[in-house]
Amino acid sequence: MSKHKFLIIGLLTLGFLVPLILAQTQEQTKQEQPQTIISSQQMLTDMPPRASYDPGGRRDPFKDLLGNRTGTGKTGATEGILSIDNATLVGIVKTPKGFVAIVSGPQEFPYFLKVGDKLSDGYVLTIDESKVVFRKTHDRASP
Repeated sequence: MSKHKFLIIGLLTLGFLVPLILAQTQEQTKQEQPQTIISSQQMLTDMPPRASYDPGGRRDPFKDLLGNRTGTGKTGATEGILSIDNATLVGIVKTPKGFVAIVSGPQEFPYFLKVGDKLSDGYVLTIDESKVVFRKTHDRASP
């Protein structure tokens, strides 16, 4: 029995001493760390240089594809990306709400156009089962 009591007393003592020793060690490390004050001018000079991008003949991924439009709506989703001159008709689909034209752009992405949808230099005037008619409103402005 005496061995068990000795073991229990030893464990209880360790249970109380270990947190005290850890707390003292943490306080010492906090006191040993020097306080450094950096001025705003030092922060600006120590910053790494700004990133730059070389497109190398590819489209710039940071360029605004929507042509600096404000707001987005159902119509005009292709404005600034697709123009009448670079649109290629892929097909026409009949839906319960009317016809939808499938058009390919300069990067061969498919666009699904309905009557009234805006492009960068005009809009879709009519769509029937064999043709799509665009109305050109202005020449495309260069970005």
